[in-house]
Amino acid sequence: MEPKNSSISNDREPCKTTAASSAHTRPNRKSTASSAMVMKPNGKSAVSSAILKKPNASTAVSSAHDDQVMFFRDVSLGPTEAVLRFRLVHFWEARNPNTKTLFGQEMILIDEEGTVIQGFVPVGRVGTYELEPGYVYKLRNFFGSRNKAQYRVTDHSATVTFAWNTELNILDNPLVSIHEDRFMFHTYEEFQANCDRKIDLYDYVGHMKLVNGQTITEHTVLDEVDISDKRHLCVHVQTHDRPVMKLYLWEKAASDFCVKFKSYGSTPSVLLVTTVNPKHLGGTLALTSMASSRVFMDSDVQPSRDYLGWLSSNSDIANKINAEVVTKPETSSRKLLSKAVKGPTSLICNNKKCGKSVVTGVAQYLTRISVYDKSEQAVFVVLGDTGKELTGKHASELVASYFETQTITVTKIFPPEAPQPIAPLEEHVVPTTSGDILEFGSDRVRKASETLEADESKRCKSG
Repeated sequence: MEPKNSSISNDREPCKTTAASSAHTRPNRKSTASSAMVMKPNGKSAVSSAILKKPNASTAVSSAHDDQVMFFRDVSLGPTEAVLRFRLVHFWEARNPNTKTLFGQEMILIDEEGTVIQGFVPVGRVGTYELEPGYVYKLRNFFGSRNKAQYRVTDHSATVTFAWNTELNILDNPLVSIHEDRFMFHTYEEFQANCDRKIDLYDYVGHMKLVNGQTITEHTVLDEVDISDKRHLCVHVQTHDRPVMKLYLWEKAASDFCVKFKSYGSTPSVLLVTTVNPKHLGGTLALTSMASSRVFMDSDVQPSRDYLGWLSSNSDIANKINAEVVTKPETSSRKLLSKAVKGPTSLICNNKKCGKSVVTGVAQYLTRISVYDKSEQAVFVVLGDTGKELTGKHASELVASYFETQTITVTKIFPPEAPQPIAPLEEHVVPTTSGDILEFGSDRVRKASETLEADESKRCKSG
């Protein structure tokens, strides 16, 4: 069931759902809000509105004498002497993921036509400009560089790169209404189709099931010390009645999540995270945050408010559990209690203490089914095919199909190999057990004692 007024759509565009909001300030310098509508390729629309805070008058420039403005759709590669007018949606530091070396600052910009483009400030000019998300700016002179091939946050082919002669000013009284934000959501199927491709980063919105393994209740308390030490947290999320996914929030996104989670009087339910990367972790489809990611909850932005409204009226659908759900299929050796990995032709035990690398034997199955309500969580352990009535599938089918969903864990267990038969002991063969050693030693002592007694008897007779 799909809500009529939701910001989520299952249409293919490849079906991006775009939601935008806008705001402008009146000439009397009082803030007001207005909404703008962005048409999606399927003809539907998503509306959002918000109030923009008043810019600082000391650094603001009146827009009464604007030059001819270039729209983002006309931006091309190379140096350009033109004026751009846009709202700064968000900016973040671009660093090398391994060395943490600063490359510059990246930005998301949106113009009055609703076109979004990425901006970039090279490392040598970082700190030169006063950047504040939400403000409207006028930029003169820039260099149009090619948009990066991986982890793109916009569809535009070009990037507005700040050059040596770039001038940037805040517009105090913009004469046009510019969208305040832009969201492009993907469905579960679209994330799955783009998994591990490292191309475009889209947004996610849904409701939370678990936070670091804790069920969402009115008394959920986050372990911020543990989250800070690990620098990340894991949230099980679900959009409408689609399969549950794991969403990993790293570093700043994890910190922002904790701040927002605590700021609500009651436990929030809806989570919206921008520019997430779909990838396989442990064979399971998961979403991970990026440096550009932002975190929103229940009533923060219009799309999250829309989803919260749907969630309130469709709690039966949101709480539905899909039985065809396996979050972590594992294969292990019962004897060694260690994981076995799939080799070219067989299962291989990766335990260094194991004498044999190839695992053999008859497969047995153990299924853990995690269930929870609004207050408690429990785990059922099912052996073999006993749980077929619950899952609707044989255990072997679950492992073979490698399902990726909510709450069932299937473990494939291999028994130890049967011991090799021991050949019968022959004379003068070293015994292998403690009982054999004692028996063998007793025979030697008895024979030695008899020999000594015989020698002593001979000496007595000869004497």
